[in-house]
Amino acid sequence: MSLKISFIQTELYWEQIDKNLEMLEVKIDAIHQETDLIVLPEMFSTGFSMNSDAFAEDLQNSQSIKWMQKHAEARDACVLGSLMIRDDGKHFNRMVIAFPDGQLLFYDKRHRFTFAGEDQFYSAGEKKLIFEYKGWRICPMICYDLRFPVWIRNKHEYDLLIFVANWPEARVKAWDTLLAARAIENMSYCLGVNRVGIDGKDRNHVGHSCLYDPLGEAVTAENFEGEKTTTVQLELSKLQEIREKMAFLDDQDDFTITP
Repeated sequence: MSLKISFIQTELYWEQIDKNLEMLEVKIDAIHQETDLIVLPEMFSTGFSMNSDAFAEDLQNSQSIKWMQKHAEARDACVLGSLMIRDDGKHFNRMVIAFPDGQLLFYDKRHRFTFAGEDQFYSAGEKKLIFEYKGWRICPMICYDLRFPVWIRNKHEYDLLIFVANWPEARVKAWDTLLAARAIENMSYCLGVNRVGIDGKDRNHVGHSCLYDPLGEAVTAENFEGEKTTTVQLELSKLQEIREKMAFLDDQDDFTITP
């Protein structure tokens, strides 16, 4: 089974939801080939802002979620990215997965970036999400989650690991290194989708969005620092072949995660 993934590395307008949705709509419309999965950066409608009181969208009436559903239906593709969401009186950095049939799934960022004060404005997620699409088992994560391999550990549960991020240039070496490491240790494809440009806090981002195979080899261009939309096709049979030949997941230790 094949899976075509399109991921968008782009600048974002700081705390300007309408402008970001308009800009991203142009980029999605410019994907002229068929695709199954469209992946956007972390907090794609606002940038990585702590101003959640002003810009978090209500879950039941979110402009950005409705926008995602519209494009998922129009492109017959799953659209994925994270947003500021207000739910039951709390704010979350929430991954939203919009399916072509209108279905929605959510993953709330587990590890909040305390270095930037994210823990003071957003509540932590408590559950991983693994969903099936086009025969692939997919595990979505958000930015800082990348640094915590125990949370991410693959117990024969998923085939594709996805990170969306606003990962700054100052620590981009860690981004590059850990994406490849997460692919290797979990015997999974691993996709990282980052933004570019300077945000409202004067932090620069250089992208380096990349897809790695289960052996840690880059499938797409490494260290790319401009705006770019990339589409790549993956074959599940290749992943299965690697796993059968080198059954490293069978040798891992058992453990239990406590919240």
